[in-house]
Parts: sequence; C-alpha cells; structure tokens
Amino acid sequence: MCGIAGLLRPGGGDATTLTGIAVVMTATLQHRGPDAENIWTDPRSGIAFGHRRLAILDLTEAGAQPMKSECGRFTVTFNGEIYNHLDIRKELEVLGAAPNWRGHSDTETLLYAIRQWGISDAMNRFVGMFALALWDEARQELTLCRDRFGEKPLFYGWSGRDLVFASELKALAAHPDWSPILNRSALTSFMRYCYVPAPQTIWSDIRKLPPGSSVTFAAGSTVGEMPQPVQYWSHKELVIAGQNSRIDSEADAIVELEHLLSQAIDRQCLSDVPLGAFLSGGVDSSTIVALMQKQSPQPIRTFTIGFSEGGFDEASEARDVARHLGTSHTELYVDAKAAMDVIPMLPRMYDEPFGDSSQIPTHLVASLARQHVTVALSGDAGDELFGGYNRHVWGTKLNARLSGLSKPVRSVLGATLAAVAPEPANTIVQLLEPVLPKSLRTRRAGDQVAKIARIVGAQSLDDLYRLLCSIDSTPSDSVIQGDEKASWADSEMNAIATCLDPLDRMTLADSLSYLSDDILQKVDRAAMSVSLETRVPFLDKNVVEFSARVPPSMKIRNGRGKWLIRQVLYKHVPAALIDRPKTGFSIPLDQWLRGPLKSWVYDLLAPERLRQQGLFNPARVELMLHQHMSGRRNHGYWLWNVLMAQAWHDEWCAN
Repeated sequence: MCGIAGLLRPGGGDATTLTGIAVVMTATLQHRGPDAENIWTDPRSGIAFGHRRLAILDLTEAGAQPMKSECGRFTVTFNGEIYNHLDIRKELEVLGAAPNWRGHSDTETLLYAIRQWGISDAMNRFVGMFALALWDEARQELTLCRDRFGEKPLFYGWSGRDLVFASELKALAAHPDWSPILNRSALTSFMRYCYVPAPQTIWSDIRKLPPGSSVTFAAGSTVGEMPQPVQYWSHKELVIAGQNSRIDSEADAIVELEHLLSQAIDRQCLSDVPLGAFLSGGVDSSTIVALMQKQSPQPIRTFTIGFSEGGFDEASEARDVARHLGTSHTELYVDAKAAMDVIPMLPRMYDEPFGDSSQIPTHLVASLARQHVTVALSGDAGDELFGGYNRHVWGTKLNARLSGLSKPVRSVLGATLAAVAPEPANTIVQLLEPVLPKSLRTRRAGDQVAKIARIVGAQSLDDLYRLLCSIDSTPSDSVIQGDEKASWADSEMNAIATCLDPLDRMTLADSLSYLSDDILQKVDRAAMSVSLETRVPFLDKNVVEFSARVPPSMKIRNGRGKWLIRQVLYKHVPAALIDRPKTGFSIPLDQWLRGPLKSWVYDLLAPERLRQQGLFNPARVELMLHQHMSGRRNHGYWLWNVLMAQAWHDEWCAN
C-alpha cells in the first residue's frame, strides 16, 4: 500500500520545477508510505511521478517505485496489491513474454502484463486493489486506472497549466497553483448521503476516477481538457448477466462460497510483513477470521474496539468468537474522550466532508492493529454483495405494503410514526426483546421507526430505497444555493433497461456508490492515516462474480440477511455466538452530541458562525439542533454531517 502523486505539463517543462512540485505533493502522503519516497521526471514530456512506499511485497530496492519497464516504454507509480500476480507471472513465462525478473514485486508483474496485453485486458486479469498512473513513452500518454470497486482512491484535475493526480486531495492542494472553487452540488449530495459520490469532489474542478475505469491524457492535451473515463469492467453488467445464470443447489452454493472465500483469503495473506484481521463479532468479519484461522498453523492476530454504552458494544461478542476460533485477540475499550481526540484529525484525514461517524472507531481499531501488524483483512462488502442491511430485508416488504395505501392514509401513518419519540421506543423494544421473535428484534428501534416515517410517501421502490439511504431527504433545503446533480452511480442505475430482481437492484445500488464512496474510502483513509494496509476478501473477483449468480432466496430468508454467508460460518462457529441483532460499526453519536461533545457542537453550529461561512441554512440547523438536544428527536447523523462540513471548512477554507 502506498501513496501516489504526479503531474503532466503539456508541452514539457523544466526538470527542477517539475521535480520540486512532485516532491512537495508527494511529501503530503508520507502517512500512506513511511518506508521510502522516490520521484521520477521526464521534463521533455512534462511528466513527473511521485511515490511514497509502504513496503509489503519485496522489501528490497527491486520493489521501489516509480518503476520503469525493462524495455523503457512504460513507467508506473502504483498504489495497491495484485493478489494473483504470481499466477500472471507464470502465464507470462509460458508465453515467453517474461523479462529477467529483477525482484518479486507485483508492480513489476503489472508492468509486463500491460506490455503483453494492453491496459484494459491486463486490468481485467488482475485480482486486486489498485490505483495507478502509467506513462507510455511510445504513445506519449498518461493513463490513470482504478480497481473494480475503488478500494484505492484516485483524484485528478487541472491546477493552473498542470494536470495533477494523487491518492488524496491534500496532495493536489500542495500544488503551487491550487485555487479550487467549492462545489455546492457535491455539498448537497454529501448532506443526503454523508459522503460525496463519484465522480464529484468537494471542489468543482477536481474529480474522483470512477471504479473499474481509466482515463487517458495525451502529452499535448489542452489545458482544462477532461476526457471521459472508459470502463474496463462493469458490476452492473455482471449483475444483469447473473439473472440468467442463477445457482440452483443450496448445498453447492455453500461449498462454492467457502471455497472461493478461502482462495481469496489465501491470496490476500501473501505478505512479507506481519498480518492480522479486524473482528467485530458480526457475520462478515467472523467468517473471514474463521476461514483465515483454518488456513493458519498459528493463531492469527485479531483486533476489536468496544464501547461502554449499551447497544453499541460488540467487543464481548467478538471476544467469544475469537476464543472459540483460538485467535490471538486484542481489544480496546474507548470512551467519549478517545473519540474527541480523533475528531480534530478528521478534516485532514478525509480532505473533504465525510460524515460516516464509524470513521472514528475505524481509525481507532486501525491504530490498535498497527501496533502489531502492517496488513489487516476485513469483512467489508459482505452486506452489499449478499443482502446484509436492514433496508435490504425491509425494502421490498415496505414497498409492497405501502403501495397499497392511499396518499391520505400514508400521510396519517407518516405523521403518527413521526410523533413517536425515539428513546421511549428504544426502551420499549429492549424490554420486549426476550419475548419478540428474532426477525423483529433490532437495536435502536426508535431510529428505525423515524426512518420508516420518512419513507411512507415513496412512489416507487427506487424512491423508497433512496429515502432509506438518505440522511437528509431534502438536502437542497439545508445547503445555501444547494443543487443536487446525478452521480456516476445514479447514471449507472438509471441506464438499466433490464428489470432486475428488487434485492439485486438494491444491493447493486449500494455496491456502485455506498460501498465505493463511503465504506471503502472510510477504511482506506482511517487505516492509511496510521500506515496500515487493509484487504477485503469479499471483493475478490471470483467471489463477486459468484455473488451475482446467487438468487435472492439464498441471500435473505426468514427475515434475515446474508443467509448463504451464515451457512458457511455455522460450519466453524456456533450459531448462538452469531445470531444477534445487527448493530453495525457505530458510536453512541446521539448521546455524545448531547453530552461530552456538547460544547464543541454549539461552538461549530453557532448561528453567527453559520451565517459567516454561508454553507448551511441557519434556521434549519437551529431547529434540528433544538429537537435533538431536547431529546424529542435523534438527529445525530444529520448534525454530524453539518459538523463535519463545518470542521472541514475551518481546516481547508479558513484563509
């Protein structure tokens, strides 16, 4: 795992100037690669690459970057891992296309795969996570590429007369001609989703490269020119094709999923440095850890963060799973002070407004793990691929029931549910939990009731699902001069002509945006801020292709999600240790905003301050804040969005 940065100056440039800019940009990414820094420049072509290295494979100089191919045509600066690179090496050797290998790094393999098959075909052969910049000397072209799901970030745009790119926005901001303009459309989308969807960023002229795509700039590009990215892989097309090749046998599906996940874990345990795994005690992380431990002759290292507040702590459950599997387990309990210590870091950790509050425990567990290992596997993406969120379970049922009600009845129902204060509802459900069927048990039930109240007026499944995913259902009312624009994921979903199964449509929507722009970016920034590499076995190419063929009946059954993953896990961990209400990796945000973070909240959300910054409607913020602090409503997620945007503005727009 590394950090990359660079620039292309059309028409060429001075070597000292280009190198100096690349050095300054790359230096901002030291946390992503503390082991080494290198710069490569071709002044005649106006190209400069920077690289910060976190050495994982081939710790010698043979693995150093930027790396040039033996033939001299290609130069690459690369962030990520190609898990199947040894298989690709063998294939190249059989074809007689292998050079005299200088080392055993996957970067070297990547270069020669591109030389043999071209960029698009090579990308489709790779099983891994990556973001890269490739200079083709023969064609005088710069190509930027990103992995299938965007596990690794890549930003690009024009700064003065230079086309700039980097792993993080802070590197672009180090360019001497950096003069960005706030993107209010992106801020509006952020208020809805708690993240800025691709390809937008918080800056008008800077973009995220969409997952599974590449974009190419010629050495003679016109300043300001932004060619359209080209997809080399489409998850949407994979899911559509899966409708016609469903898996019939449940027994075969269980065996196949265990085999594919085990294969993915085996690949992702390839490392020349210490390796472990995150363990929350939930279905996904427990499955990864169980299969990982099965392959290891020694106890693997596992890591968990816990909270003292009831309804949020899963550390004891993770401890039980770890004890059953025999892992070497480390846990850390954190309080509000530990959270407050992380908050000042967030604007620079994420570089643009990011409101998923699980960013805090994610950073804390990554920091804990980094004290012992350099690489950690996670259970991310199981929910998106195999139907694990409550909205997947409820979405279709809610849509079917609500569609039969008239608009007046919906209005009365919405008003009635909205009148239910959240905390009494939470308490009632907790008291009734021993006698409730498992399908009706849920933690923080009052918040779920409030969410249902917001969606009763939905006109379609897509509309309902968007509202279920929205933190702010009318974000243009929150942002001054707010205006929402369709994201790349929205365009992908709208272009689907085939009628997908409702569950496939929901999980695909999550995979195209929430997974790529929230979950994976949250983990990347939180982990890389402490120089920890994370890997996601569920996003192995073969596992993803398999998931597209799994029918909905093997994903959701009897009111519970991830049925198929559970069947694999039950072979290794007793169901009694796993079958609990889903919590999610979250913090007691509502309570903390009313308690230990209260003074910070009122400082950032002071009406005069809001008016001076000009981002948010002060009257709406005041109303939401009053309702939350009085306990009438839980607006913690909405307020956290505003707070994160305000904190980001203080960090990046103060001068």
